Amino acid sequence: MITHTNAITMKRIAFLILSVAIFSACNDRATDLNKDIAVQVSVKEVASKSIEKFISTTGTVNPVKTVDVKSEVAGKYHLQINPVTGRKFALGDFVKEGTEIIAFEDKEYENNIKIKSQELSLQISQQGFDKQQSLYEKGGVTLSDVKKAEIDLINAKYAYEDALYRLAKLKIKAPFSGTITSLNHYTEKTRVEAASPLFGIMDYSKLLMEINLAEKNIASVKTGQKVKIVNYTIPGDTLSGVLAQISPAINSETRSFKAVININNSKLLLRPGMFAKGEIIVAKADSSIVIPKDIILSKQNGNIVFVVNKGLAEERVVQFGLENPKEVQIVSGLEEKDRLVIKGFETLRNRSKIKIVK
Repeated sequence: MITHTNAITMKRIAFLILSVAIFSACNDRATDLNKDIAVQVSVKEVASKSIEKFISTTGTVNPVKTVDVKSEVAGKYHLQINPVTGRKFALGDFVKEGTEIIAFEDKEYENNIKIKSQELSLQISQQGFDKQQSLYEKGGVTLSDVKKAEIDLINAKYAYEDALYRLAKLKIKAPFSGTITSLNHYTEKTRVEAASPLFGIMDYSKLLMEINLAEKNIASVKTGQKVKIVNYTIPGDTLSGVLAQISPAINSETRSFKAVININNSKLLLRPGMFAKGEIIVAKADSSIVIPKDIILSKQNGNIVFVVNKGLAEERVVQFGLENPKEVQIVSGLEEKDRLVIKGFETLRNRSKIKIVK
């Protein structure tokens, strides 16, 4: 005999079974519907290219050639005219080696040098030596007489050359080709004492950059390796450099070692004192499969990417070769002309239905 309570219980059970069945059917329909939804992705055909492994570093660039010129003698100051600009030399002017920039005037100093008498003395000594040598060939004098005349000639040459050297100190010339980076101001025709600072010249067509590298990199770097140099003032442009010097000593406090990069700055794009970034190329591979790092997913079964196969996403486990911060060489898992998913891969699963968009 079914009691009223049992009847109610049976109705509840029947209702629960019906609800579960309805929910399950709806869930199956939703699953089927989801299976039909294609994930929009962008793809790119895999092709061979080169990749470089590099060590990033930073430093301040400095000129290879720079000098601050001081006066060697005292005299009245005369700043010269730049033949290129038609005005007196100024900061930023480019000068060639040997260009006279400043002249000193000191008549007393010039008179003490006695350049004319030194020149005449040299001429007389030369004539005396020539005469003695001619007489010796005819047997008119001894070899000792010739040697004495030669000594007089040598001394006269030294005296004349010394006079020229002292006289040249009144004309201050550029020791090498470069740009005037400092020019001390002195009132024209006023007397300037010896050892006074005059001007600075810098040739920054070649630069050097001192850097510190981590101890872990000491086995990877060697002199002669190429370096790419970039700076915010030259967007889209890269200068070439070379690793020129490497210290063998490791700093025990910083666990780093010093090195020097030589930079070709022939277009003068970088200025001395600028902060620059360098990429020391320690390895390179040509004709390799190279893909962006940001499309690689890390899973339990390894590093994976997705390729398109018959309208579905196919999961591929890939093995790495050379790496840099943006790209990685793939040594296995991909082949040329594979259609690699580069956008929309985040939600993909193996065999997911996809729709390719630009």
